[in-house]
Amino acid sequence: MESIETEFLFELRIDVNPPLSVGKTEAGDRQFVVIRGGRFEGPKLKGEILPGGADAIFVEPDGLSKLDVRGVLKTDDGALIYIQYIGRRHGPAEVMARLRRGEPVDPSDYYFRTALTFETGDPRYAWLNGVVAVAKGQRPPQGPIYRVYQLL
Repeated sequence: MESIETEFLFELRIDVNPPLSVGKTEAGDRQFVVIRGGRFEGPKLKGEILPGGADAIFVEPDGLSKLDVRGVLKTDDGALIYIQYIGRRHGPAEVMARLRRGEPVDPSDYYFRTALTFETGDPRYAWLNGVVAVAKGQRPPQGPIYRVYQLL
């Protein structure tokens, strides 16, 4: 079987509100994080992340975070692109505790990956409708940063 090839799409920097915990149950902690905005930039597209999207995070008792994010990108030339991704974030308990407290943590100390899809009606970016992308993330205090790659 061949290896998977990728092409860099953009870096995504998201500004978020503090997480709201819906509550802990025997299954874990459900959190909701509202997107305030942000920017994305890459060789084929760049622009802003519109406010109002959100991340519904489920933190399991063992510390594994399951991410479910939906939002809207607006390119600098006016196109709107719906972005949706799921992901996983986990690491040693002390590292994850530091992240929850909003402390800076070296991204090599934890695992943070996502799988992304896009939708747009703008013909200039219609090629994104058929793309599956993956990203490697990090979580500084102001919000997540992703390096997003198209799977070829």
